[in-house]
Amino acid sequence: MAKKINKILKMQIPGGKAVPGQALGPVLGGAGINIGEFVKRFNDETKDRVGEIVPTVVEVYDDRTYKMIYKTEPASQLILKAIGKEKGSGKNAVSKIGTITKAQIKTIAEKKMVDLNANDIEGAMKIIAGTARSMGVDVK
Repeated sequence: MAKKINKILKMQIPGGKAVPGQALGPVLGGAGINIGEFVKRFNDETKDRVGEIVPTVVEVYDDRTYKMIYKTEPASQLILKAIGKEKGSGKNAVSKIGTITKAQIKTIAEKKMVDLNANDIEGAMKIIAGTARSMGVDVK
């Protein structure tokens, strides 16, 4: 018989650099997960993704075991890396922070395709372009 899922936790943690502090401690402790074990396992499994934010879904079962599912980096972070900026514009319609090409959008869409709700690459490109526009990035 399959294990019953008790809780589903969604977190964004820096790859390979998780620490058992303010951000993770209360969330994991409340779910009954051993924080030290979680941090060690997460850091080992994401050591090749240092420097990026790793969205993680943790399914916690009744017997306090858990399964971690790693997603691709958020589209907004990929866009900022592509244009070489730290953060998006607070006023996207008034002040633009940079420009992104269709080729860069296609590259990002191909990387994010597994996590997006799109049927094909063109649909994924539209989603990424919309994210870029909402951040104050011109799409050329």
